[in-house]
Amino acid sequence: MYAAHPTRATQIPRRPRFVAIAVLAAAASCSLARAEPPLALHPDNPHYFLWRGKPTVLVTSGEHYGALLNLDFDYDRYFATLAADGLNLTRTFSGTYREIGASFNITKNTLAPKPGRFVCPWARSDQPGYGEGGNKFDLTKWDPEYFGRLKQFMESARKHGVVVEMNLFCTLYDDKLWNVCPMNAAANVNGVGGCPRTEVFTLEHDDLTRTQLAVTRKIVAELRDFDNLYYEVCNEPYFQNVTLPWQERIAETIVASEKDFPHRHLISLNVANGRAKVERPHPAISIFNFHYCVPPDVVAMNFGLRRVIGENETGFRGRHDALYRTEGWDFLMAGGALYNNLDYSFTADAPDGTFGDYKSPGGGSPALRRQLGILKRFFEGMGFVKMRPDSAIVRKVSDGLTASALVEPDKTYAVYLHVPLPNKPKDLAAHLRKDIRAELSLELPAGDYRVEWLNTLSGETAGDVLQHAGGACALKSPTFDNDIALRLTRVPGR
Repeated sequence: MYAAHPTRATQIPRRPRFVAIAVLAAAASCSLARAEPPLALHPDNPHYFLWRGKPTVLVTSGEHYGALLNLDFDYDRYFATLAADGLNLTRTFSGTYREIGASFNITKNTLAPKPGRFVCPWARSDQPGYGEGGNKFDLTKWDPEYFGRLKQFMESARKHGVVVEMNLFCTLYDDKLWNVCPMNAAANVNGVGGCPRTEVFTLEHDDLTRTQLAVTRKIVAELRDFDNLYYEVCNEPYFQNVTLPWQERIAETIVASEKDFPHRHLISLNVANGRAKVERPHPAISIFNFHYCVPPDVVAMNFGLRRVIGENETGFRGRHDALYRTEGWDFLMAGGALYNNLDYSFTADAPDGTFGDYKSPGGGSPALRRQLGILKRFFEGMGFVKMRPDSAIVRKVSDGLTASALVEPDKTYAVYLHVPLPNKPKDLAAHLRKDIRAELSLELPAGDYRVEWLNTLSGETAGDVLQHAGGACALKSPTFDNDIALRLTRVPGR
């Protein structure tokens, strides 16, 4: 499954009013001055993105979703870390949901802020009694501190070239999480949310629905001019009775709120853990996101949608970098356009992702982020918008290896080789191999090709020029450990 979100126990001292106004004004003027077209589906191939005039895939190993709502988290250092590794995506939760310290056995969970350090869209009231400390919330009033931080957060991400997936809501996994949710009647002064958690996202309670639609409209209005943004309706709605009509109502509210904007943002639906076929896609949805896609057959299953297929959360397989590196390569080589590993090396104490002593249910490390940056640059180095998954070109590969291919016929052929890894190996060391020298046979048309072998750990390349008469082409790789990538580019006119 996955993990959740944060809180604020004691009332937080406010900045002086003139400082808050100046910060908000500066953020607004920066945003308005840069009303660029936001992230979009690529017009020539909507399986991929177009952003800032370039074909784009989104790749990251990101923190556990509390960077906005946790006041102790330094998002500037976090975004600088992602940018330094060449990564360009983060998921964040809006603050309508939070977690507590023991949630999901995550060490230093960023979605579980310390008392007094949780900020959300709604202002605190003057009445004490919030379960995680401090006053209850007033769902009729917005918190200017939150919206000031939201715009600064988005501006920092924009500056560092990071796209933000804004998760508006999250399923409520248990009663402890529902008890600390601001929409629970016990946590607010409005009497909203006096129902079981399995009815919160169902359209069954008008007071809750009005609150949810209002906060959706408010966030959408505040973020109208940011180009580095798309919305996800709800994280993991397939748990705990989050209904599809409710999700569609939120998506339609986003669309209606943006109808007079100069530009509109993409909307994502989180469909399933593992795999599922989307039978009746809602027209407002442009990104279909899945979790824990090993193997990545969900991409082929939904390729006919002609929309982006993403894996926006993975983990729970162990800690070794090879698990999440190979998973990312496999997913993008299958035709996916978005990959996010859940990275537990990011904490409020280590927003640069250097925390290593975690016992969380997954992985994440500086080395893995560098490796995923290599993956992203590999795609950026070829015309992937014109390429399609086609492993049929691989006629033969050495025993003990698996191969996938992405192809633009007569022009570019990308192949990824790796040792097969179980989803959750009990003995990973038994599957890993060193000093591999692969042999493979590819079906290629006649011509001359630039051959480039890529070391997925270091980014180093080795290459040559191949003259091929057509048909089966035998290739031998350099020595590698566990996985390697290959790109063949047809030399024009030869």
